[in-house]
Amino acid sequence: MIEVRDLKKSFFTPAGELKVLKGINLSIKAGEMVAIAGASGVGKSTLLHILGALDRPTSGNVFYEGGDVFSLDDYSLAAFRNTSIGFVFQFHHLLPEFTAFENVMMPGLINLGSRVQGFKGLSFKEIVERAEKLFDELGIYARKDHRPGELSGGEQQRVAVARALILEPKVVLADEPTGNLDTHTGEELFKLLLELNEKKGITFVIVTHNESLSKQCHRVLEMVDGRFK
Repeated sequence: MIEVRDLKKSFFTPAGELKVLKGINLSIKAGEMVAIAGASGVGKSTLLHILGALDRPTSGNVFYEGGDVFSLDDYSLAAFRNTSIGFVFQFHHLLPEFTAFENVMMPGLINLGSRVQGFKGLSFKEIVERAEKLFDELGIYARKDHRPGELSGGEQQRVAVARALILEPKVVLADEPTGNLDTHTGEELFKLLLELNEKKGITFVIVTHNESLSKQCHRVLEMVDGRFK
């Protein structure tokens, strides 16, 4: 499903070139759950941002189902990101002025009536139905009309997971999704991700420092100094 070839990323500062990714090669099959581990600063989040088309590489290629993502123009790249990839971050990034339900609907509302090639634009009714189903499946239906500030940390992350899934992406990228949660709540959230992978066949790429959780994935890839070990 995902093929990465000789991926490099540098940032240019007044002090000179900072090389973060130094030639990443990676293949991920559909339905895999892959953990990316490593010390802080080795490039894990940078890699995830490029896989999610949130940032462009300095050089190299990222292919999704054979298509070169970064050959797309900015509009098509944004449309691809919206319809094909779900994101879950360490901090939930929910919009505080909206209810949990409205937050989950947001990617669908952005896409409302879209005619992106290969993606059927959803109607408002379909977005609502999908959101209701997700709240039920994730065990937070009773909390759907609450604002983020009225939810626990675990509930907020479940809302963030529902938001990531609303457009039924084939791939979900998660950057330290349990990092801001206590041990028990983090384990419960990770169990939820495992269940989604098993039941729905969603491909997950998860950056995590938690060794006990990463070992539950199909594969663990360790990054050292901008490369896989």
